[in-house]
Amino acid sequence: MTEFARASSLLSSSSLKQEELFPIREVSRLTGVNPVTLRAWERRYGLIQPTRTESGHRLYSMADVEAVRSIVAWTERGVAVSKVGSILSRSAATRAAVPPEQQEAVAGEWGEWQAQVQRAISSFDESRLDQVYGQIFSTYPLPVVFQDVLLPLWQQLLVRQDEFGQTSEWLFFDNFLRARVLQRLQLARAQAEDRVLLAAVPGQCRELELLIAGLLLSSDEVAVNVLAIGQPLDELTLICEKVRPRALVLYSNVPPNAALLKQFAKLALSLDCPLAMAGEAAEFSQEGLRGSPIACLGNTGKLMQRRLLQFLDGHLDT
Repeated sequence: MTEFARASSLLSSSSLKQEELFPIREVSRLTGVNPVTLRAWERRYGLIQPTRTESGHRLYSMADVEAVRSIVAWTERGVAVSKVGSILSRSAATRAAVPPEQQEAVAGEWGEWQAQVQRAISSFDESRLDQVYGQIFSTYPLPVVFQDVLLPLWQQLLVRQDEFGQTSEWLFFDNFLRARVLQRLQLARAQAEDRVLLAAVPGQCRELELLIAGLLLSSDEVAVNVLAIGQPLDELTLICEKVRPRALVLYSNVPPNAALLKQFAKLALSLDCPLAMAGEAAEFSQEGLRGSPIACLGNTGKLMQRRLLQFLDGHLDT
């Protein structure tokens, strides 16, 4: 059993008895993944661990269904199936680290907020969505709001576009969140003196993910300027010459290959400012970039922010 499967089992074992279970054909209908692929993900990679009936038939929980949807979302970004397990294992292990008596309460609270957001989205009611959005922010810190409440729902809607109206719901929610995150980024830029540039590796994340990364990296000390999606990597040297930021951060949710790592190293040599990586790519690149001047900032809110400040102060070992 993989690390992800073990961590997931800690969360689900106590609730499986009470939760509705689905046969493989129903999971295939809900996710769009054919049964052959579902069985392969289980046997080869241990990404999902359905329960079995006495006769050996697979039964899947709703948590398994959501895991399948997450796997689909990552593979559609270009992440190899063999790499997806390590991505999911970190989030599962983090949830499993929460004391058992708190897990159900925390998941229940987030689920209730997500249900309220979903109802506003389904009604295309921006006023109600804005009201719920404000209530969530008054309840949780910024990293929790995005990484644990809003982004998971955004990702679920992204991979559920196989029925009429769901694409419109995702576009409505995506547009709403991008506008609100941009507002917060503008406020953050007005309050900090040091400036850092954030650019996406072309084709490896969506605009909302990049904007939220910029917000999570921002602090009272550092303002983050987010460059537009599609920014060519080979023109970043020119931009940095003009803007003169304290650092340039590249963001990606796809593990970089050897050719891309060489391109990053070449870019680092051409810059007048230090270079760092953030996002899932930073997690996968730590070994490949070890000993290079490129820093890996991680992929979670407080960690990215803390490492960026350490990096700017020269205290982060690259």
